[in-house]
Amino acid sequence: MDAYRMIRSSPSTRLLIWLALLLLAWGGLAVGASEGKGAETPAAESAPAMLKPPSQPRPSRARVDDLISKVAKRYKVETALVRAVVAAESNYNAYAVSRAGAIGLMQLMPATAADYGVHSPAALFDPEVNLRTGTRHLKRLLSKYKNDYGRVIMAYNAGEGVVDRTNSRVTYLETLNYTEAVIRNYRRHGGTAPTRDALRQVQSLRGMRFNRQSRRLLKKYLDPSLLSLKVKPTLDVRLLNPSLHEAGPESLPMFELDSGRMP
Repeated sequence: MDAYRMIRSSPSTRLLIWLALLLLAWGGLAVGASEGKGAETPAAESAPAMLKPPSQPRPSRARVDDLISKVAKRYKVETALVRAVVAAESNYNAYAVSRAGAIGLMQLMPATAADYGVHSPAALFDPEVNLRTGTRHLKRLLSKYKNDYGRVIMAYNAGEGVVDRTNSRVTYLETLNYTEAVIRNYRRHGGTAPTRDALRQVQSLRGMRFNRQSRRLLKKYLDPSLLSLKVKPTLDVRLLNPSLHEAGPESLPMFELDSGRMP
């Protein structure tokens, strides 16, 4: 079939192809805009009443770094990993409170902290309490996921349930950005655990996310019936066998669009 001649001879075909390409490109631009509007974002927990941080000056970064070293050593978790999580979660602000109600240096939800015996949300403003609780949580995730740092970091952000349910194929944009940022920060702080495969997985998941978004846009905005093009043979029936069709500058295409039946 001389496909090029078919496309060149039909403005309708060219229009459909350009429309499909534009929608695919639009899918990439629309990915970020779709966040926070449905299935592409983690399920938000009910936000509690916002806690007021303590009125005294917050602990210095030097003080927090000292505590991180102490707590990480106590629970046998890499100092570089704890530092990377603290940097990503709160930027070393011990009094940080998120809109969802996560508290302190390691942005712990009160329900998560309660699993480790901390039942007062206000106690999470204490940097040492917060670091001990968050590091214990990291320790448990490291044990559960057999020191797979990519899965551990994803689970810390999106939750274990999401990681397990998706077989570690979490495509939330927030989680992908978070995982990449923590791993790069971990490396800068001297982390030595293998993380190259985790970064590759993040890139792969970004591709899956783009393709899925593009398919949704195509399904929503492109009428599939427009792709059901009517064609009619232009040669003798016996020459419809490709092996008998002689290609050349004077040859006719095996099929051409039946423009009379186009909408």
